[in-house]
Amino acid sequence: MTMPNFLLIGAAKSGTTSLYAYLAQHPQIYMSPEKEPRFFALEGESPSFGGITQNINKSSISILADYRQLFDGVSDESAIGEASTIYLYSEKAANRIKHYIPDAKLIVILRHPAERAFSSYVHLVRDGFETLSFAEGLRAEAQRREESWQPLWFYQDRGFYYAQLKRYYDRFNPAQIKVYLYDDLLENSEKLAQDIYRFLSVEDSFVPPDLKRSNVSGIPKQRWLQNLFNKDNPLKSAVKPFLPKSMRHKIARSVHQKNLGAKPILSPDIRQQLVDLYQDDILQLQGLIDRDLSGWLAPKQQAVEA
Repeated sequence: MTMPNFLLIGAAKSGTTSLYAYLAQHPQIYMSPEKEPRFFALEGESPSFGGITQNINKSSISILADYRQLFDGVSDESAIGEASTIYLYSEKAANRIKHYIPDAKLIVILRHPAERAFSSYVHLVRDGFETLSFAEGLRAEAQRREESWQPLWFYQDRGFYYAQLKRYYDRFNPAQIKVYLYDDLLENSEKLAQDIYRFLSVEDSFVPPDLKRSNVSGIPKQRWLQNLFNKDNPLKSAVKPFLPKSMRHKIARSVHQKNLGAKPILSPDIRQQLVDLYQDDILQLQGLIDRDLSGWLAPKQQAVEA
């Protein structure tokens, strides 16, 4: 029974959905049909996140046999993978990955932690789940963690990348780990995709036909239209049996993209407060991954888009 030989482990809201799409387009790569199965974070558990769950308790896979079924469609692909951003944050995932697939290649993409936090917030505002301001959401985070909300709501805590990534460097050969920055994606998405292909030992001259960025944040022009796709409703339930899941997702992505309005902005003051909080972690991280992250510590006078 097939298991993956590589994983895209995070970070959330750092371009992982785009990378998943670039990987899935390559003929020598098989990606699990569902992004975010979360198996290695939740194996053997009955997912019971509190708060606003967005169906994560139902959609997560925690049984090995069910997880293996995700890869039943593998034929002659040499690189087999899945993408679950919770793996980077999870305290349990690294050990489980080491147990099941010790030779797996691990792909990470990191975004400026303050800007990632704000993007996660805007993502939830976009989908109609977050009603607090960003400052209020940051203050509510400790209580939400105590109540076991799903990690997407942990705007601040998920930005401490050094401690999260160190778990993987402690357990895996560094040659198995490839770390990119969100800026790499913005600068040249084709170059980034082809570098990942090289890392996975597949044909690296392949150019993904679709290099558009996925899962972009923004505030919907029409809230009712966004809710129609994101929240349970009679129309959604009626259509579901007649359209394949891939078709439903394609339609939803198209509607979301066309319905996005202006992007909210992160104030320089809140950004700086978070940078001060993350400073020690950033300094440790740049030594761990051997990348210059001084730009992450520099103040920005202008507001930053989500």
